[in-house]
Formats: sequence, structure tokens, C-alpha cells
Amino acid sequence: MEARTTAGPGLRSAVTALALVLGALFAPGFGVLGAATDAHAATKISHATATSMFRSSGITWSSSGGCSDRNTPTCTSFEQLNLASAQGAQTLRSASGCALNITGGTETGHAGGTYSHWNGYKLDYSKGTCVGNYIKNTFTYIGVRGDGAPQWRSGSGNVYADEGNHWDVTYYNCGGC
Repeated sequence: MEARTTAGPGLRSAVTALALVLGALFAPGFGVLGAATDAHAATKISHATATSMFRSSGITWSSSGGCSDRNTPTCTSFEQLNLASAQGAQTLRSASGCALNITGGTETGHAGGTYSHWNGYKLDYSKGTCVGNYIKNTFTYIGVRGDGAPQWRSGSGNVYADEGNHWDVTYYNCGGC
């Protein structure tokens, strides 16, 4: 004898909703599994492309070594920067109306990891009253990082860490570009 159950409309709706949520969580580019694959699928740009984008938005950059060699830690390089990170800088500049000066890009010498400077996900900015007030008054405070740096998260999910003498920003996306 075969046992049969009939799912009513409430159970059917719940199962459908669960399937949609699980599909979104595990779809490439989203949710739980998306983070690992996104790190390797980012569109990379050249130093020249990044500087052109920054110049067009009124963003400046500087280097303690006065150079742009990716393999020299005292340089500020944008070689292999993620396009979304460059666009995120442009978004921050236009949304805040503040002067932005980039002091760190993809050059060697920063901490490693998937969402690192070297992998094109991070930019460092000079501290300034305007940008500091914008970050602290616009974004959500999310607590301190393992190294003690206080952090704020933008509505788009990018994370701004106050490292004392500069802002360390992790761009997971372009910030609403």
C-alpha cells in the first residue's frame, strides 16, 4: 500500500520560498558561495586606466616613494586594481563631495588575504575631516576589526576601517555606481 500526502497551499508556498532562498544563497555571484568565486572573477584594470578614472573624478593619489611600481612597498600602484574598486572610489568622491587622496593601492607590503590590496579589493585614503565625517555620519558602525580598527559599512556592503592615519576601504562592489 502506497502512502500519499497532499501538500496544501501553505506548505507549497513555504517550500517554494525556501527553494528560492536556497537558490539565491548558492547561486554563483551571490550569497554563501558567491564570495569565494567573486574574488577570482573580478575585472582587473591597469594603472593607466585607474589613474585616468581617478583624474576624471578629481581624485588624487600620492606615494611616499614617489613611484607606482607594484612590487615596491613605498609606491602607490593601481596595476591589477578591480574595476569595482576604482568605481567605488569615484562613487565615494561624488557622493561625499569630499577631496580624496589615495595613498595605497595594489602594491606589495599590505596584509594578504582574498579581499586584499594585492588582489585589488582595497584602497587607502588620506584622513580628512570631510571624508571622515561623511563615513561616520552616513555609514553604519559595525565594531572593531581584529586589529582594533573601528569599521563602518556602507549600504552597498563596502567596509571602511579607520586605521589611525588613513582610511582602509574594502570594496566588494562599486558602491552603487
